[in-house]
Amino acid sequence: MKNRPPYALGSVDNVLLLLHMLRDQGRLKVADVARELGIARSTAHRLLAMLVYRDFAVQDEHHTYLPGPFLASAPGAASGSALRELRAMARPAMEALCARVRETVNLMVRVGTEVRFLHSAESAQILHVGDRRGTILPADRASGGKVLLAALPRERLWELYPGLPDAERAALTRELDEIRVRGYALNIDGTEQGVSAIGCAVRDGRGSAVAALSIAVPSARFGGDRVGVFAAELRRAVAEVEQALPD
Repeated sequence: MKNRPPYALGSVDNVLLLLHMLRDQGRLKVADVARELGIARSTAHRLLAMLVYRDFAVQDEHHTYLPGPFLASAPGAASGSALRELRAMARPAMEALCARVRETVNLMVRVGTEVRFLHSAESAQILHVGDRRGTILPADRASGGKVLLAALPRERLWELYPGLPDAERAALTRELDEIRVRGYALNIDGTEQGVSAIGCAVRDGRGSAVAALSIAVPSARFGGDRVGVFAAELRRAVAEVEQALPD
């Protein structure tokens, strides 16, 4: 299980999280960074200044920081504003869900054949799945990625996986068909040993799947008797997020 290392350097971790924020949110103010990372404004300013110096960020005339040359071409950068709004609207429901199930809750979007984690509401339990912000995983293995793939038209799905061998194509087809019927996807040690997850799609007012929420759990606590509880609580949280989305 990928947990925060005991020897982690806080300053390095803050820089890496800041890079994720720039890539996924697109526009940042010093106050945003200070609040998100829990650091002083002066510290946030120094971190951003170093990123500008190394071309990871640029500053506009409004003192807003944008992705620099090294990040500007990153997938999703152009939709940073929409991703930031999605994250803000999902956050209350995610935190409430985390409190109810006492497990880590993640928000993700699909980019091609991958899913990008935009936000995590981290469990307070001693043994838990850590913060996944900025993580990128194969969509066909992550629970949130699977539900987003299941929402695609069949022809669009196979455009994403044109060279898939027949056996793998048949297996993926069966799994996605099952996900459409039950409304959620499972990932049992599929992306990381010792980590399991359950995911549901978040749909906008037109019915399009725009994101996914997942509950990530140490596999030792992911017994069959808990899946039903997780699914019900996840659906409740998804409904709350969908209600907050603009029409």
